Amino acid sequence: MSSPPAAAPRWPLILLRVTATTLALLAVLQAMLAGSFLNGTYDSLKDHEGNAMTMATVVVAQLVAALLVRRPGRGPLWPLWSTALLTVAVIGQIGAGYARAIGVHVTLGVLLVSGVLFALVGAWRLPLPAQQARADGGPDGSGRLPRPVGPVEVNR
Repeated sequence: MSSPPAAAPRWPLILLRVTATTLALLAVLQAMLAGSFLNGTYDSLKDHEGNAMTMATVVVAQLVAALLVRRPGRGPLWPLWSTALLTVAVIGQIGAGYARAIGVHVTLGVLLVSGVLFALVGAWRLPLPAQQARADGGPDGSGRLPRPVGPVEVNR
């Protein structure tokens, strides 16, 4: 008789959510820094560059998280492919910025922010696997107090 399959771990999906949220915040900040530069605050260009490097680091971390969701987490394949595409887009965006190809840079930037936000929504829509029961976690192993059954009376 075979044993039932082990539950998928929760932490890879939580890591994917953290990296996707961080990347989305950085992408919105990137657009704000670009707008600030275009408004004449030329010091924002250096911050725009630094934020781009931070985005590149986070998107690689998200790629690792997406791989972990797929492999040990037995999750769907789409986070891995979409994050791989986002990684290529971020690298291309940095290259277009350094090449001063403004038309490509702005267009790719709009598409990149849209893709990051879609990946964020997708990461948060994936259901978390059930938590493992713990020996010290209460009557049902959840660590929560039991819900009352039946009507609850209130004394006045």
